[in-house]
Amino acid sequence: MASQMSTYLQDKVVNLSLRNTAYTPPTTVYVGLFTTTLTAGGSGTEVSGGSYARTSVTFAASSSGATASNADVTFPTATASWGTVTYVGLYDASTGGNLLYFTPLDVSKTIDSGDIFKITSGNLTVSLA
Repeated sequence: MASQMSTYLQDKVVNLSLRNTAYTPPTTVYVGLFTTTLTAGGSGTEVSGGSYARTSVTFAASSSGATASNADVTFPTATASWGTVTYVGLYDASTGGNLLYFTPLDVSKTIDSGDIFKITSGNLTVSLA
């Protein structure tokens, strides 16, 4: 999966690099799942209910402006239908917070009760190149 940077993070990077305005990155990054198109401004319909919760993710060191998740990201078992997941977003908080990056899934996935959504290690990438 490739990624796009959110408007929030674009502003933080520009202000940090060109205006020396401090930015404190999150200590933990979370993956959120969406059933509609997610935009740079953060609008979209995030999954809710059925034991859904954003799940933390870690990344390998960046190389040539790109990184990939370095462990599986496994969401809780759905206890109700989550619908068809079409996008993922990276956030700086487990609820609310700020969207950092987002991307459509390569293949949409319908999540029904009893299903587990999993992104295997290395399959969630962020690239600035």
